Amino acid sequence: MRIALLGGTGDIGEGLALRWAYDTDHEILIGSRDPEKARAKAEEYETELDSRGRERTVKGFDNEMAADRAGVVVLAVPAYHIGDVVESIADVVDEDTILVSPAVGMSRDDDGMHYNPPSIGSVTELVQRRAPDEVPVVGAFHNLAADRLANLDVEFDLDTLVVGDDGDARGLVADLGAEIEGLRVLDAGPAANAAEAESVTPLVINIAMNNDDMHDVGVRYL
Repeated sequence: MRIALLGGTGDIGEGLALRWAYDTDHEILIGSRDPEKARAKAEEYETELDSRGRERTVKGFDNEMAADRAGVVVLAVPAYHIGDVVESIADVVDEDTILVSPAVGMSRDDDGMHYNPPSIGSVTELVQRRAPDEVPVVGAFHNLAADRLANLDVEFDLDTLVVGDDGDARGLVADLGAEIEGLRVLDAGPAANAAEAESVTPLVINIAMNNDDMHDVGVRYL
């Protein structure tokens, strides 16, 4: 499987890229608005993986070229940019492409982080609205601490949820997530449930902010 991470130079993109490249044989593509930045980051990831005994090829492109080459496209960009990114790749994705959104709408004040979804209800549903009709959309990887994800010295024992209206696409993304060692993926149903999955993220961040020994806190459902 060829997986493109648009915004793959950022925290969550870096973490997913490194984990998939370390734990699997999937081909990883890094996308960015700036292709030179994407290529430089791809080289950094290759160097990190090589230092750990994993000889992997990670390639960098602009977002559109990365999406055009992949079967799964992870939109690892902030929620306020995600609609524009979806529209920028609309001409190169089709029914054989799965769009994955880990983005969460949040705001911050003196008390901490708060869930701030778009008017449609969730970022996952926003992506679904902006994507071409035939392209399946899955929400996933919302509640993972980016620092913990990107640190290959840290062992995982965490859960993440997948939501989406296309059951086959939801299942494929769940399988891809489960290939990351220590990550359990749970099916949370259709996209109408995305707000509940996304809203856990600001809670997790608030816990991390207010407890010195829980910087990389995550979620485990028992």
